[in-house]
Amino acid sequence: MVEVAASIGSMILAAARERGVDVNALAAHANFDPSLTSDPDARIPLRVETLLWEEAARLTGDSCFGLYAAEGLRPGVFDVVDYAIRTAPTLRASLERLARYNRLVHDAAVFDLKEAGDTLRVEHSLQGVNQSPHAAEFTLASLVVVGGQIYGSPIQPLQVTFRHRAAGSMPEYLRIFGVEPSFASSDNTLTFSRELLESPLAAADSLLSRVIERHAEALLARRPVPAETTAARVRRSLCETLGRDESGSTLAELARQLRMSERSLQRRLADEGQTFDTLLDQLRQELALRYLADRKLAIAEVAFLLGYSEPSAFHRAFKRWTGKTPTQARQPTA
Repeated sequence: MVEVAASIGSMILAAARERGVDVNALAAHANFDPSLTSDPDARIPLRVETLLWEEAARLTGDSCFGLYAAEGLRPGVFDVVDYAIRTAPTLRASLERLARYNRLVHDAAVFDLKEAGDTLRVEHSLQGVNQSPHAAEFTLASLVVVGGQIYGSPIQPLQVTFRHRAAGSMPEYLRIFGVEPSFASSDNTLTFSRELLESPLAAADSLLSRVIERHAEALLARRPVPAETTAARVRRSLCETLGRDESGSTLAELARQLRMSERSLQRRLADEGQTFDTLLDQLRQELALRYLADRKLAIAEVAFLLGYSEPSAFHRAFKRWTGKTPTQARQPTA
């Protein structure tokens, strides 16, 4: 079972309370125990976090609730991880610490830092596990909000992308990020200039930073390495079979490969908040966007690589994912 720190649930409740929500009802809806807020080591299932995000957004009527929650972040919300990030000597170092220590608060979340010329892209994902769009927006917005708090003035990424389709108000996204995000993309990402990230932070305390980093390392050493989720195993198997054998991308065949019954596979995926059909659909969307970026591949070839027997089925799926046809997606933006 994928778990996250109970402090994430506490943070969602606090943001909802600020908006006038009955947090007792919200906690009951998600089966979240508010008493866990006093235990920094307490964990909750990922599905509880997801229920809290979705219900809080519904009760507030705020499609940008994740952005609102990020704006309210203050030092210490996520205990040692938070202070390790905030005491780093540069914004780049704070991102590197986030990537290393985030397992203290989340079993499945991964941050990859990728350099490209004079920029650095932060890629955020959950290993084979479904994520609430509100959680995704909170995560990227929190990097900008906390980064500005560390830097001493607002910071602005060069580019923002989300895997989900836009649901909130564009002026709100622009207010938080300073740039208009791209939606229905292959990854959740922020791209920053290296000049910004590598500038020394005047308020950095090197002695305090080392003390907190040692503490974070000790806590990380005590955390068990999470086992690969069932969803991640399914995703890995699908990556190996898509476009090679259409029968290999079925529930029955994947269950056989994983040496379990179809019912057991469905149950384990449900425990992780996933379904086989959703995993297959998400993987196809992600790969479609990457394949279409390679103009040497014909659209019919992309359809085949994704395991579609007919290009028309791929066209319908792509329109559902992005609101565009594959041909329109390949057209350069103005």
